[in-house]
Amino acid sequence: MALPSLRERASDAVEIMDDPACDPERLTRTYADFRIVNAMVSGLRGTYRRDIRPALSRARPSTLLDIGSGGGDVARALARWAARDGLRLEVTAIDPDARAHAYATSLPPLPGLTFRRARSSDLVAEGARFDVVVSNHVLHHLGPAELGGLLFDSERLARRCVLHSDIERGRLAYLGFGLGTWPFFRHSFIRADGLTSIRRSFTAGELRDAVPAGWRVTREPPFRLVLRWDAPADSPRLPVPVEIDPRTGQSRPHGPISPGHPPGRPGATDA
Repeated sequence: MALPSLRERASDAVEIMDDPACDPERLTRTYADFRIVNAMVSGLRGTYRRDIRPALSRARPSTLLDIGSGGGDVARALARWAARDGLRLEVTAIDPDARAHAYATSLPPLPGLTFRRARSSDLVAEGARFDVVVSNHVLHHLGPAELGGLLFDSERLARRCVLHSDIERGRLAYLGFGLGTWPFFRHSFIRADGLTSIRRSFTAGELRDAVPAGWRVTREPPFRLVLRWDAPADSPRLPVPVEIDPRTGQSRPHGPISPGHPPGRPGATDA
C-alpha cells in the first residue's frame, strides 16, 4: 500500500461521501458500517466508562448532545449503555445533512434518544444546554474558523464537560487502518474515506496549537485524540453574541459553525 506524505494535514482532500451525488446505496452501507468501525477505533466505550458514566445518575435525568451524529451509532450506543447501567440519560443527536438524518431516523427508536436535523449554532440560539457535549471524528473536517465555531458553541451548550474525539494523523494509524480494512467494507466508502480522514486529521501538537486556553488535548489508544473542556464550577451562563444581518438589518445569533462539519457533510462518525 502506497504511503502518502503525512507531514502536513491534507485539508483539501475530499471524502467520497461528501459528494451529494455519491452512490446512495453505498452511502447507506457506509452509515451501517460505522457501527463496526467505531467499535474498533473510536474508544467510545472507554470514554463512556471513564468520563460519561460517572456524571450520570439513577435518580435524576442527565442530558447529552452528540454533534455531527451522522448515522447515529454513537448516540445509540451511549443511550443503550446508560439504560443497561440503570442510569437516566436523555441523548440528543444533531446533524444538518438530510441523508444522515433520514438514515438515523429510519432505524428503530430508542427510549431517551432524539435525532434532530440541526446545527450546533441553532441550539445555541435556542438557549439549549446539556450536561455533556460530545462528537466523534468531526474535528478533522474543520478549518480554523469552523473549529473555532465548534468550540465556541460547545462551551455555550455544555453545563459540565465537552469531549471531542478524533483520530490522530500518523504513519501507523494510516497503515493499520489501511491493512485492517483491506479485506472488508467492499460495498461502502469506509476504507477510502477512512484513509482520507486520517490524512485530514490533526496531530496532538497541531490540535493543541489550534485551540484556545481551557481546552486540553490527550492521546489515547488506538491513535486517538480527545479534546476536552470542563465548565468552571458555578460558572454563569455564557452570553450568545449577536450580529446584524446585512440583508435584513435584523439582529441574529452569531454561529458560523454547522454541527461539526461544513454544509453538505453527510455525517461525522466516520473512521
